[in-house]
Amino acid sequence: MTSRLFSPLALRDTVLQNRIVVAPMCQYSAVGGSIGDWHLMHLGHLALAGPGLLIIEATGVEPQGRITPDCTGLYSDHNEASFARVIEYCRSISNSRLGIQLSHAGRKGSTTAPWLGGGPLTEAQGAWLPDAPSGIPYLPHWDTPTALDKTGLHRIRDAFVQATRRAVRLDLDLIEIHAAHGYLLHQFLSPLTNQRDDEYGADLQGRMRFPLEVFEAVREVFPSERPVTARITATDWIDGGWDMPQALEFTKALKSKGCDLVHVTSGGLRQDQEIDVGPGYQTEFASVLRREAGIPVMAVGQITQPAQAESIVKTGQADCVALARGILWDPRWVWKAAVELNAEIELPAPYARCNPALQATPFVKR
Repeated sequence: MTSRLFSPLALRDTVLQNRIVVAPMCQYSAVGGSIGDWHLMHLGHLALAGPGLLIIEATGVEPQGRITPDCTGLYSDHNEASFARVIEYCRSISNSRLGIQLSHAGRKGSTTAPWLGGGPLTEAQGAWLPDAPSGIPYLPHWDTPTALDKTGLHRIRDAFVQATRRAVRLDLDLIEIHAAHGYLLHQFLSPLTNQRDDEYGADLQGRMRFPLEVFEAVREVFPSERPVTARITATDWIDGGWDMPQALEFTKALKSKGCDLVHVTSGGLRQDQEIDVGPGYQTEFASVLRREAGIPVMAVGQITQPAQAESIVKTGQADCVALARGILWDPRWVWKAAVELNAEIELPAPYARCNPALQATPFVKR
């Protein structure tokens, strides 16, 4: 039987060679937003495995849009040049499509790396005052963020546009807008963090307004033949917060603005969330949005086994699956899945003889 997981997926004129996606994963290893040898290794060995799509981690569209000072950014010529080096390398060893997740951390910014505690930066560490829809700190002992006025909203929207122009020059295949995990655009969407009474708050239409304006601005400047997608939260896992009915309305609105796929996740807004975790625990959210909104979806969340991933796409729950921690632990997951599912794969010529199925063909540089 032909593996559905290893069948191509077309998004506009961009064709993924299979339906396995490497999710964006923060590495907290950049300097001034610019990436270096760590990312050359990290992205290089993930690209080598041959996923259909490799999405570069949440990348700040302005310096204060980063989570930590060690996060990637795409707001300077130096940032852009550092990405160009790594992207060129990945393309020299792999046929995987390359995307980038553009993000703004909002009130969750100005923090240390997770292995340093993840708390607020001190002044000596270069702290900045975060922006947010409303002046509500992430935790009681954190700084109260600046509630964005219209000048601030315009600045951030323009920063997304300028980062997109840099992504175009980098010849990236796809852009994903990050509107999940409690970062700025998610903060606008959730009634728990958006308590504005102007046109950017008050009700669902108001709370969706700024994220949709950002999406429209990015879609307008990214080449029409290439996809723009969104990572969205299905639920805050908190009573009175963002939930599936609202996520469905947002997904429909994104589709009307030209969104090509939604990458469905959940949580991240507040620490009092109560998440019901288990294998594929977010897949049902993706399935509902795919069915009710009529848009391609990407499922993520404890998808670890090839047969599990195959079932998700074969039964129409999602159009593709994203792996994160699982593929960090086993960067050859794609190769092993192909053997298990009896799918033909294309290995780099120096590695072709390692394929247990002895069906690999040499890699041809595009």
